[in-house]
Amino acid sequence: MSPATLYLLITLLPAASGYLWAWMYSLPQHLPDQAALGRSAGHADGMEEVTPCSPASPCSQGHFCDEHFGLCLPTRPAGQYCRRDAHCARGLLCMFGKCQQPVPHGQEGARCQRDEDCGAAACCARQHGERVCRRRLALAESCHVPPGGLAFSINQVCPCQEGLVCRATAPPREKAFEYWPEKSEWRCRKP
Repeated sequence: MSPATLYLLITLLPAASGYLWAWMYSLPQHLPDQAALGRSAGHADGMEEVTPCSPASPCSQGHFCDEHFGLCLPTRPAGQYCRRDAHCARGLLCMFGKCQQPVPHGQEGARCQRDEDCGAAACCARQHGERVCRRRLALAESCHVPPGGLAFSINQVCPCQEGLVCRATAPPREKAFEYWPEKSEWRCRKP
């Protein structure tokens, strides 16, 4: 391997993996506290009661099994961190890592599986890895689609609204230097 190639790998690899590590470190990494564990401090012997669980022994209603700790934890209210819908209180969904009220079916921000699940002016696209209804792009909005990779698999772009096409615009004659000029040149335009 040439020194130039090795240098390129050394400089680009940490930057790409750095985004992943930054995201992973931003997730809550707390040990469950007493309130989250559902411990009761009212025992005469001073010992706290914790209910263990496993996939074979489920938790009671209003609790979920935290498989990492093997303990039953109370379901979480709106705004609390979660990893699955079962971690949230009844009627809430785990969206983008927090318990939230569900968005009505077909509206922007609602979960979907395909474009038909969304309204006519929306599409079903990934937003932070979750498939949700997003509005289609309007006139003059950027419609640049990166050539694959992690960024596009996590956040997708809807196509232009009906009657518009995604087309590159001619750069102005005297244009300032841009590192990735193609991002700003592709816009939704009239055919």
